[in-house]
Amino acid sequence: MRKFMKRVAQVIVVLAVVGTIIAVWNREKIGRLLAVNSLFTEEKIVDNFSHMDRAFLTKPMTRKTGEVSPLAGGPSIALPPGAEDWIKDRSVTALVVLKDGQLRHESYHRGTEPEDRRISWSVAKSFLSALMGIALDQGAIASLNDPVEEYAPSLKGSAYEGATIRNVLNMSSGVVFSEDYLDFNSDINRMGRVLALGQSMDDFASGLTATFAPPGETWQYVSIDTHVIGMVIRGATGQSIPDLMEEHIVQPMGFEADPYYLTDGYGVAFVLGGLNLRTRDYARFGQMFLQDGRWNGKQIVPADWVAASTTPSAPTASGAQQYGYQWWIAPDAPEGEYFARGIYGQYIFIDTARDVVIAMNGADRGFRTEGVNDTNIKMFRAIAASMD
Repeated sequence: MRKFMKRVAQVIVVLAVVGTIIAVWNREKIGRLLAVNSLFTEEKIVDNFSHMDRAFLTKPMTRKTGEVSPLAGGPSIALPPGAEDWIKDRSVTALVVLKDGQLRHESYHRGTEPEDRRISWSVAKSFLSALMGIALDQGAIASLNDPVEEYAPSLKGSAYEGATIRNVLNMSSGVVFSEDYLDFNSDINRMGRVLALGQSMDDFASGLTATFAPPGETWQYVSIDTHVIGMVIRGATGQSIPDLMEEHIVQPMGFEADPYYLTDGYGVAFVLGGLNLRTRDYARFGQMFLQDGRWNGKQIVPADWVAASTTPSAPTASGAQQYGYQWWIAPDAPEGEYFARGIYGQYIFIDTARDVVIAMNGADRGFRTEGVNDTNIKMFRAIAASMD
């Protein structure tokens, strides 16, 4: 009887330990889910966007101990008329302006600091595009015309089977994916819950089965296309995206602070929007692209990829915003003007002719309002013109 009671006691202790572990695990998952649901609320959005590592699983990258690549200072500029109201109206949190590679304006707003590592949202797509150019140049990927399942076999049988790498790069996969942030059950919000609950982004992408058009025929902004690009690069190189970003971008460019990615529960980087950097490092990346992929005498991204990825190539409608390989081009853009863009007011704007780069972060809850992107581009152009 004594042995039996001892065994019962041991079982109770084991069950209690297991129960505690499950409770803690569920509490973390519930906490992340609650964080997603309150991520964009008016009272929390600014702080959340500077501290995403408090609410999500993350993967750090290290800049190691090398010297920070300097941003040479130049004479400060006065922002053009209307800029102060624009900063307030668009809830700008950070604005960094480079001219001829020199830092000409830097300001931080709404209680944020220069040291904040701010969420990129879809600006991260342009960083991933740079890695695609590097992988192609190094021969890990043979051709943009290869089908995505050649490098990501789990996509066989999914909506992505038969789509080429080029199709997903310029958002013409033809895969059905709702990008409506206001619809709780939209694909983009379901994907957010996958991330928050520590589930698999790869499984989410492979589980999509519906298409609305043949690959390459129609342009439609489909954020999960970018995750598929990440799957292709990982399959081709055998390395994770954070490791590749660290090796090919972060360290050789001398970023100021260790960046990090949000990840799913399997450690896979949220490549379509989960990169977090200081605003000055977003500006450095933009300056490197302006300089045809060169930085401090090193070719970081192949020059031909810089040109190809920032040239309109997607089958977008006439007169609409144009799209390259994860970069945007305004319909009235002069040659050499393009930009990366993320929700809630994240931008890297590049004006090659004027040698101007503008990195902006924001917490603009009105970013969906018609004409807001046009207003932002107009202000970026005014800032660039003011330095002529």
